[in-house]
Amino acid sequence: LLQPAVSVGNVGQLAIDLVISTLDMTKVGYFYTDCLVPMVGNNPYATAEENSVELSINAEVYSLPSKKLVVLQIRSPFIKNKYRPFCQTLLSWVKSSKCARVILLSSSHAYQRDDEQLLGTPLRYLLTPDLEKAVAGLMQELSWKEMEKVAAYPGINDTEKVLHIPGGGITKLLFTE
Repeated sequence: LLQPAVSVGNVGQLAIDLVISTLDMTKVGYFYTDCLVPMVGNNPYATAEENSVELSINAEVYSLPSKKLVVLQIRSPFIKNKYRPFCQTLLSWVKSSKCARVILLSSSHAYQRDDEQLLGTPLRYLLTPDLEKAVAGLMQELSWKEMEKVAAYPGINDTEKVLHIPGGGITKLLFTE
């Protein structure tokens, strides 16, 4: 499963739009939840007059069986205090659908980057412990940078480190769940 985090700049959502459009993925359904602001609009991927009248809603599922790829596109923000119920519903669906992996595309505020993050690539990744065992070598081979943890109490206690993703929406919650 590939999906965006509704986060600053809508980076994940825009990247998912590119994936769906570039791979010409087929819409296979909707992800119903009362955790997202309701929304409806025209088909954002319409290429002809006949499919331009199709409707699009706040959470849709796309598939590309030849690549064994399923994508969840989320197009609206979360309703206040509905982050956790959404994550629980999503994880339940992921388990029942037997998704092998979940890839979450997210973003965070650039002004919060520390000195190490300002040097080199601004891109970072996070892996769950199980996935880290499987692909850690590949990440090193690709020279990708893991998301650094930051001091929980800067200047007071720099030894306790925490994951900090300002503007990252559900990223941290979904990662820890």
